[in-house]
Amino acid sequence: MNMTNSLIASTDWFPLVLSLKVAAVATLMALIVGVALGWVFARKKFFGSNVLEAVFMLPLVLPPTVIGYAILVAAGRRSPLGGWLREHLDYTIIFSWHGAVVASAVVALPLVLKSASAAFAGVDRSLEAAASTLRQSPFSVFLRVTLPLAWPGILAGTLLAFARAMGEFGASLMVAGSIPKQTQTLSMAIYDAVQAGHDDLALLLVIVTSLLSITVLVLSNRFFSLR
Repeated sequence: MNMTNSLIASTDWFPLVLSLKVAAVATLMALIVGVALGWVFARKKFFGSNVLEAVFMLPLVLPPTVIGYAILVAAGRRSPLGGWLREHLDYTIIFSWHGAVVASAVVALPLVLKSASAAFAGVDRSLEAAASTLRQSPFSVFLRVTLPLAWPGILAGTLLAFARAMGEFGASLMVAGSIPKQTQTLSMAIYDAVQAGHDDLALLLVIVTSLLSITVLVLSNRFFSLR
C-alpha cells in the first residue's frame, strides 16, 4: 500500500491534464462540425451526399498513421497552409499540443457526425411544421424544437467522441510527437513507460485511463437510453 501511495505521489500527472485539455478542445471542435454536417446529411439529400458522408466517416476506419500523414500533408510545414502560417504568423501545429487537438478532433468527428445525423433523422418533422406555423424562423425552430429533441443522441455521440479523443495515439504521435511536458498525452506516456520498463507506472496510467473511459461510456449509454 505504501509503495502504491508513493508511486501515485511521485507520478507526473501532466499527461493526464494535457489529455483532458486536448480531448475537451477536440471534442468541442468535433461537436460544432459534426452537428452541422449531421443536420445536412440527415435533411438535405443531394447528388454525391452518400459519398461525401463516407469521406467524413473515413477516420473511423483508416489506420491512425494514415490520418496523421494526411494532416501533415494538409498542414505540415511544407504544405501551402502550413507554410503560410509559418511565414505570416510564425505558427505551426507540428510538435505542439495544438497538433494533438487537430488529430484528435479528426478521429472523433465521425462519432459525433453519425450520432447527430441519426438523432436529427429521428426528430418528428410534424413538430417542426407546427412550430413553423407559429411564425418561428427556421433557425428558431432548429434551436427550440429540433435541437432539444435530438440533443440526447448528440450528447451520447459527443461523449463517445471525448473518449476517443482521450485515447488517440497514432495520429497525434505523428503530428505532435511525444515531448515530455509539452505534447505527451496519457496514451503516449503509457507507451513511453512500457518502453522504458516502468511497468508499475504504465499499470497505474492504464488504470486511470480505463476508469475515465468507463465513466464516459456509462454516461454515453445513459444518454442513448433517453433517445
